[in-house]
Amino acid sequence: MTATAHQTADWGDQAIWRWRGWSCHWRVLGQDNDPAIVLLHGFGAASGHWRHTAPRLASQGWRVFSLDLLGFGASDQPAIPLDNRVWGQQVNAFVEQVVQRPAVLLGNSLGALTALTAAVLKPEQIRAVVAAPLPDPALIQPIPQRRPPWQRRWRRRLLRVVLRLLPLELLVPLIARTGLIRSGLQGAYHQSIASDQELLQLIARPARRPTAARALRAMSLGMALRPRGATAPGLLKQLHCPLLLIWGQQDRFVPLSVTRQIHACRPHTELQVIDACGHCPHDERPDQFVALVLPWLDRNLGV
Repeated sequence: MTATAHQTADWGDQAIWRWRGWSCHWRVLGQDNDPAIVLLHGFGAASGHWRHTAPRLASQGWRVFSLDLLGFGASDQPAIPLDNRVWGQQVNAFVEQVVQRPAVLLGNSLGALTALTAAVLKPEQIRAVVAAPLPDPALIQPIPQRRPPWQRRWRRRLLRVVLRLLPLELLVPLIARTGLIRSGLQGAYHQSIASDQELLQLIARPARRPTAARALRAMSLGMALRPRGATAPGLLKQLHCPLLLIWGQQDRFVPLSVTRQIHACRPHTELQVIDACGHCPHDERPDQFVALVLPWLDRNLGV
């Protein structure tokens, strides 16, 4: 296989896996006996977003899996509160039931937070984590001290009311069917994406599903109510496997300065920065991205 094979959002062999009664879309590329790597997409994206990275990794001897997290892509969009703990459990079950051997987790943005969570929840299943980049509001704003139970109850109720009042059923389709989605997506890239229709459809299609608004409401609630231990600072202190950070120099969503807080939690974490690159280095600079990931895996895992 050449590095240019199947570089579209329809890469790999695709299938549905059932987890806790929900349908989860996934795909795979590469030889059966090669070491396993699982690619985890960012917020609003899906497994197809690894269109440029997956073929390159497969051509270098990796069995490449990718999973649509619940609420995203072609997986179900349930109304239950969704946060990185749920997605981490989904990934761990996927590794156990589908991958069926310990794997490297490589995540972009929300996928990186999910990878970190999965590695803490089931360390025996995860060989290493690559976070490109690692976002969490808790890395920017100090986490408040634990509130009394009555404050937590009122905060939960208030959030439910606010999210119920927000007209997401009107806003989400409006954004998905107008130029607003292209404008927001451009913010994640340093280079112009004006001619990349495949990328636009990759992001817009799941947002046009009738269950998209309820899933967004569920994610907003779940992420806002996470306990301290489920935030990136708490998880980093519990991580035991190797961790690599990859950042776009021009990332406007998660600034490079965030890495100072990450290193404060885990001082010896390696950081690689890609110039002329935004929030999605795996898609914007795939050759440089893979050229950083593979030698690091070789040094840390001997693969």
